[in-house]
Parts: sequence; structure tokens; C-alpha cells
Amino acid sequence: MTPGIPPTPVTQPPVLIYDGDCGFCTRAVLWLSEHAVPGVPVLPYQGEDLAAWGLSERRCTHEVVHVDAAGRLRGGVQGFAALLRGSPHLGWRAAGSLLPLPPLRWAALGVYRLIARNRHRMPGGTAACAVRRV
Repeated sequence: MTPGIPPTPVTQPPVLIYDGDCGFCTRAVLWLSEHAVPGVPVLPYQGEDLAAWGLSERRCTHEVVHVDAAGRLRGGVQGFAALLRGSPHLGWRAAGSLLPLPPLRWAALGVYRLIARNRHRMPGGTAACAVRRV
């Protein structure tokens, strides 16, 4: 390190980590990556070194996780909001900014929990989509 010059922070592109065994989850994040946030990698947790990301299998089976450029983890509704705030489209960025605010956050949390508990019943869902106890 050169004196007087701060070290360059380690950064990475933001990513979204999801349950790749769930057909509904896969379809949903692929749709988002195509329409709302093109270019953001969506990674099934089954192929990732979870410890390197600071994640557990239990967390990844229960919620989608957004990892930002600084390595911060946000899951569930907060993860989707962070993802959308990085969209090149104004409407999606606005949604990402509003989603964490009450009362929209309260409604979004309820909807997220409802979908997470019933994702095996959603379009594209299969028995493999049911949340497993890990």
C-alpha cells in the first residue's frame, strides 16, 4: 500500500442467490433478471459456496438473498428491494425505493411469507418447491 492512498475496497457485481430446486423461484428470478434488472447474475444456492457468501443453507431455502457490491446481504423483501433499486428502469428503481417503507413494507412482508409458504402451489411450482426444514 502506498502511504497517503487508501486501499481499494474489494467489490463485486451485485448478485441474487435463490433456491434453484424451486421451479417457481427459478421462473420468478429469471423473469426479474430479464425484465427489471438485466445483467445482474442470479445464482442458485445449490451451486454456490455458501460459507464464502456468508450464507447458510437454511437461510437460502427460506428466502432469496441479494448480495450488493460491498458484500452486504439482504434477504426476502429487503433483498428484492435492493435488487430493484439497481435497475436501469426508473419504475423498477422507484418500486425498490418504496418497497421498504411502511405501510408498503408490511404488505410486502405478508405477501412474501404467503408466497414462500405456498411456492409449491404457485405456477411453475412442484413438490420440490416446498420449503424444507434444514
